[in-house]
Amino acid sequence: MNKKEIRQAYLTGERALFQGVDLEICDSIFADGESPLKESHDIELEGCLFKWKYPLWYAKNIVARNCTWFEMARAGVWYTDNIAVENAVIEAPKNFRRCRGVKLSHVDFTNAEETLWSCDDVTLEKVTAKGDYFAMNSSNLFLRDFSLVGNYSFDGVKNMEIHHARMLTKDAFWNSENVAVYDSFISGEYLGWNARNLTLVNCTVESLQGMCYIDHLVMKHCKLLNTTLAFEYSTVDAEISGKIDSVLNPSGGVIRADAIDELILESDKVDASKTKIICKKEMKEAV
Repeated sequence: MNKKEIRQAYLTGERALFQGVDLEICDSIFADGESPLKESHDIELEGCLFKWKYPLWYAKNIVARNCTWFEMARAGVWYTDNIAVENAVIEAPKNFRRCRGVKLSHVDFTNAEETLWSCDDVTLEKVTAKGDYFAMNSSNLFLRDFSLVGNYSFDGVKNMEIHHARMLTKDAFWNSENVAVYDSFISGEYLGWNARNLTLVNCTVESLQGMCYIDHLVMKHCKLLNTTLAFEYSTVDAEISGKIDSVLNPSGGVIRADAIDELILESDKVDASKTKIICKKEMKEAV
C-alpha cells in the first residue's frame, strides 16, 4: 500500500494527525498542539521538527530520519512499539518510556534526564546522552559507541551489553542484572552497587567505593584508576592490570592485580579465607 505524502506542512492544534496510518511526512513542523501522532502506525518521518509535547504516544511501526525534537517536545515517545530513529537531535527530556523495539542510530540527547525508562528490546548505535537517570528499569539492551554524561544511569536494567562506551556517571548499574561492558571507560562513584552478574572486560574504571554489594562480579583485563575501597561485600573474579589503591572486605572469590596498596579485611565483617588475593608485588594489609 502506497503511503500518503505530507510535505512542508505546518501542523498545529491538538492531535493534528491523530490515528494517522500509512503516512510519509517530510520537512514538516509539528508546532503547538499536543499529541499530533497519537495512536498512529506505519509512519515515515523525514526532516521533521517536533516543537510541542507528546508527539508519538501509543504508536507503532515508526521510522524517523533527520528529525529534531525541541525542548518542549518533552515526553515525546511513550508506549510506542517498533520505532527506529536515525540522525536526530533530541533536546526534549523524558523521551522514550515503556516502548518496545527501539532502535536509535546517530542520536544526540542533549537533555537525557529520565530518558529511556522501562523500555524493552533496545539498540543504540553511536548515541550520545547528557542527563541523569538514563535507561532506568529497561531490559534487553545492546549499546555500541555510546557516550554518557549523567548520574544514576542504568538503574535496574536487565540483560544489557555495551561496547566501546565512555561514561561519566555516578551510581551506574545499581540494582542491575546480567550486564556486560566491553572496551569502555567508566568514571563515577559507587559503581554497580546491588548488581547481580556484572561483567567488565577490557575496561578502565575510576571509582570511589566502586563495585560493592555485587553478587558475582567478573572483571577481565581491566584497569582501576584512583579506585579506593573497592569490592566491599562483593563476590569477585577480578583480573586487574596495574595496581588497585585499596580493597575493602570482599565477600569471596579471587582478586588478581600487580599490586594492592591497601587491603582491608575486617574479621568481624567477612571471612578472609573465602577471598584469594594474587599480587605480583607486596602489599600493605590492614586486618
